[in-house]
Amino acid sequence: MSNGKEHFKVCFCWSRVFKLRGGEVHEDIKEVFESYSTKGIMSMDHLISFLEKEQKEVDVTKKAQNIFNSLRHLNVVHRRGLNLEAFFKYLIGDNNHAHQFKMVKNTFQSMLFTPKSEMDKFPSPKELMRNILISTKPPPKDNPAESDSKFSPHTGHSENGRDTLTQEQVQVEEGDENEDQDEVPKYRDLIAIHAAKHKGGMENFGSHGSSSKVGRLSMNEQALENTVGVIEHSHQLIRFTQRNILRVYPKGTRIKSSNYDPLIAWMRGAQMVAFNMQGYDKYLWMMQGFFRANGGCGYVKKPEFLLRGDGACDEVFNSMALPVKKTLKVKIYMGEGWRADFHFRHFDYCSPPDFYVRVGMAGVPADARKMRKTERVNDQWVPIWNHDDEEFIFPIRVPELALLRIDVKDYDPSGEDEFAGQTCLPLSELRTGIRCVPLYDHRGNVYRSVKLLMRFDFTY
Repeated sequence: MSNGKEHFKVCFCWSRVFKLRGGEVHEDIKEVFESYSTKGIMSMDHLISFLEKEQKEVDVTKKAQNIFNSLRHLNVVHRRGLNLEAFFKYLIGDNNHAHQFKMVKNTFQSMLFTPKSEMDKFPSPKELMRNILISTKPPPKDNPAESDSKFSPHTGHSENGRDTLTQEQVQVEEGDENEDQDEVPKYRDLIAIHAAKHKGGMENFGSHGSSSKVGRLSMNEQALENTVGVIEHSHQLIRFTQRNILRVYPKGTRIKSSNYDPLIAWMRGAQMVAFNMQGYDKYLWMMQGFFRANGGCGYVKKPEFLLRGDGACDEVFNSMALPVKKTLKVKIYMGEGWRADFHFRHFDYCSPPDFYVRVGMAGVPADARKMRKTERVNDQWVPIWNHDDEEFIFPIRVPELALLRIDVKDYDPSGEDEFAGQTCLPLSELRTGIRCVPLYDHRGNVYRSVKLLMRFDFTY
């Protein structure tokens, strides 16, 4: 990058050059400033009017004084008030969003979990029940009083000679300033879990801040996949997630909003696996099914083997060597509800649909099974499968991470078979016996009437 321009190599043959914008002020901001200023200067009265009318603030005189006081160390304040540069710095500075956190504090009140200092251990889920936590990257610990630009209250000039406000113009009584600071918790103070983005290789993974404090790190799926290829790095991830939170998010090249396999992250202990929620595919269905466990409350307890101190986890890295803990047998009897929920020409224009069911298993490598399908039932809105030998058998070694995948399709001889419903069920939630299984659409919304009648049997 040079002279405000950035160069990108394309196919190693030619370059594209982009002119980069500097810290430009948006036209709307300029118009607002002009509305509350005279000859390019926003006086104290102008600022008070702006805070009342545009920002809907209360106690505006004190806040206007605090704004002037907070900007004086930046040497952008004219002696008669704020110029456009100073006003813009106020808008994008901490002084403008601190009060948003006051609103959060007032809205959630006692539900908002705010530790007194950075935590060296996460509270238990029971302790955090019905609490709201904020997790984000904390702002830098900048102290305006420690700025290199010293303020001289008697002359109204900074030591570098630029004009600034006199002491009388920016005076805030010490008691009022302390009262305001006590009333509005600082931005940093409301952050329960400090977040950072992982940079560099795995050799420095988790070396954010103090190693004795817990926090949250983020990495994209590509970085995770690169890590998974090295066993020691995978062990390191698991050990890290035993005391900290790991967030994984989709890579930016997924321009069609597709998703990645969440099990790769779950098997390494990641607590937050972000999705493209508009990307309706099997991986999103797996995520929705995974969190149907525990009553669908949104919290699923991490398996005990991911909490062991050594991080060895044969369940993840050597699952084929483990014994089979249980075997699931699945039989499908019938389905119904499509005629009630769909137009009679939705699937086939000239006849009833030709349904078949596919069943598979997602989980650790030893448990994963590709989708297998039943016989097709032709020209029936209520398909019935009478074949005694049509039973699906799944030996399971790590049931804690096993997900039974089910979908229904309508056979189309002239093109792609049409989607007719799906569900994904955590093995921990399955009950033995003959059960009714509601189906969901491709977005994950449950159908009003569509369901399957199935039988589940476990042998140990």
